[in-house]
Amino acid sequence: MNALFLSVVIPAHNEANRLPRTLEQVFSFLQEQTYTSEVIVVENGSTDNTLELARQFAQRHPNLIVVHEENKGKGNAVRRGMLEAHGEFRFICDADLSMPIEDLQKFLPPALDDFDVAIGSREAPGAIRYNEPPYRHLGGRAINFAIRALILPGLHDTQCGFKCFRAETTETILRQQTQTGWSFDIELLYLARRNKMRIREIPIHWYYDADSKVSAVRDALRMIGDIFRIRLNGIRGVYDPKP
Repeated sequence: MNALFLSVVIPAHNEANRLPRTLEQVFSFLQEQTYTSEVIVVENGSTDNTLELARQFAQRHPNLIVVHEENKGKGNAVRRGMLEAHGEFRFICDADLSMPIEDLQKFLPPALDDFDVAIGSREAPGAIRYNEPPYRHLGGRAINFAIRALILPGLHDTQCGFKCFRAETTETILRQQTQTGWSFDIELLYLARRNKMRIREIPIHWYYDADSKVSAVRDALRMIGDIFRIRLNGIRGVYDPKP
């Protein structure tokens, strides 16, 4: 069994304005828990002082690990952090912390036990969205309709930035990951399905951030292309176990 119970992995690209506040909230929450934990910040491709701020914070928190990933892309950052983590449970956390950190407990035992991958959902019964403009909501639902129709039927919110993986799940599917950008979530869930893993959608409270880096049209078009690449990878045997 892993020595640590929980790893929180935070990908951070140009997050100097939001990361310090997020880290304060995350550590304040973790310090109140009885289980052991670590936080891993993976900075990649930043042009601001995200890396410097994270390293300064680490001087006060020995269980904060700061990683500089040379390769750009959120998918690269997540993969690096999740594979360097030591926790029995590994939680991906967006740097904007649009989900209250207290909701993290919903992803862990004893609240949740029968899962391999637990994904934060803004659409599951009991979820609440705050302050989201109608056009963003409609755009998100249109993207999810395409995702469900083309690759992941039955999952109603694949793109929420809060997900929890068991350690053995991480070692299986993160090493098969090929997507380096925004579509990494879709690929990981597709791989979880291929490996007959249990996926659970967890209703969360989610607060819209006007500084979101997601472009509804541009990123939607990229995702559609990535979906077909993922399907093609599956057909070609890219994800098959190597001899």
